[in-house]
Amino acid sequence: MPTERPTSTSPVAAVALSPRFGPTWWISLLLAGALVLLLAYTLVTVSAIGIGIWGVNIPFVWGFDLINYAWWIGIANGASLFAAVLVLRRHDLRTSVNRFAEGAAFFAVICAGIFPIFHLGRPWLFYWTFPYPATYEVWPQFRSTLTWDFWAISTHAIITSLLWYVGLIPDLATLRDSAPRRSVKRIYGFFALGWRGSIRHWSYHQRAYRLVAILILPLILVMQSTVAFEFAVTLVPDWHETRQPLHFVATGLAQGLSIVLLVAVLIRWGLRLGRYIDDGDLDLLGKLVLASALVIGYLYLDEIAAALASNAITRDATFNRITGEYAALYWGAVVFSVVVPQLFWMSSARRSVIAGVFVAVAIGTGVWLDRSSIIVGGLQSDYLPSIWRSYRPTFPEWSLFVGTLGLFAALLLLFVRYLPVVSMFETRHDEHLEKT
Repeated sequence: MPTERPTSTSPVAAVALSPRFGPTWWISLLLAGALVLLLAYTLVTVSAIGIGIWGVNIPFVWGFDLINYAWWIGIANGASLFAAVLVLRRHDLRTSVNRFAEGAAFFAVICAGIFPIFHLGRPWLFYWTFPYPATYEVWPQFRSTLTWDFWAISTHAIITSLLWYVGLIPDLATLRDSAPRRSVKRIYGFFALGWRGSIRHWSYHQRAYRLVAILILPLILVMQSTVAFEFAVTLVPDWHETRQPLHFVATGLAQGLSIVLLVAVLIRWGLRLGRYIDDGDLDLLGKLVLASALVIGYLYLDEIAAALASNAITRDATFNRITGEYAALYWGAVVFSVVVPQLFWMSSARRSVIAGVFVAVAIGTGVWLDRSSIIVGGLQSDYLPSIWRSYRPTFPEWSLFVGTLGLFAALLLLFVRYLPVVSMFETRHDEHLEKT
């Protein structure tokens, strides 16, 4: 059998085709697998007993389930929007970060889809939200946010997975041709769809890739706005605001960028791919993260200004969230998502592994606290003081959230192990242009 000629992307292919992987990867996968088992146990418990084991009550009909759903959707939206823009603009940064940005977006959609299904209490009846012609002509309630979630998540999962998969096809063919074992060749060959690298194949591929990227743009705005409108269309004083969609879109973009930065830093350090994810890429990502943090800071100031200009009930509800029982959530969100990213004004911090991980985790934490502040703090002060209560999440709610973190990490680790984390065909294309 002829030996494949080494190329500039051979180290990337070698990672996916290597028969052995380091102990760090195995330890990380075992830890993530333990959290996935915790997730499975929690889901079985919720299915058997019901959502009564959660801490939700009146007025907190939504708790950790909606907080975490909105948080994961923000990651998916931000990462996929970023990847789609890079594809359409044909920016050089797409070569180094697009592949794992698209994968992270798809994995986040999977984690997000768990929460609305199990919030039903009877998850095995989730298909009742589908708009299908039922025998008894009992159609779904189209004014229900669960029906919105069905359309949003299903569409998001389809388009995001297509963006990731279409971009992978040429690299899957490369792995097919480089794999030493016949069984591995067949697996990669099946998913490569008979790719041979002809001019006709490249023409179809580039059209399809850009078409899916174009579909991502309106989808993200609709998806994130749908999540925001679930709040805005209610009569809850602190939620009934037209600024909610803008707030969710901007914070979701910052969240997605922070996850892309986190994965880029860890992959560059763990797999020694500094040749493909260089200091310039990290520097640009850091600047984008800093810019998104500044936008979030502006939105927080705008929120306070809007509250001052609103009626007394809305103003009291907003300032109760800022200064009341759940004020720590609000100010924690401000510190982590606005103040901490200001470290990236220093170029040395933008290129540092430790600073990159710290800021990325801080923004993810800050946006999670922001979602908690809006959902929990916003619901506490309603029109009827007689139903004002406190919300305390239970262990099953925490384990459900931590379990989805483990699921996300496990999917990323498997992705890193078996698929190229850097676009090989884009790398070869850019190097060819540089030579010519």
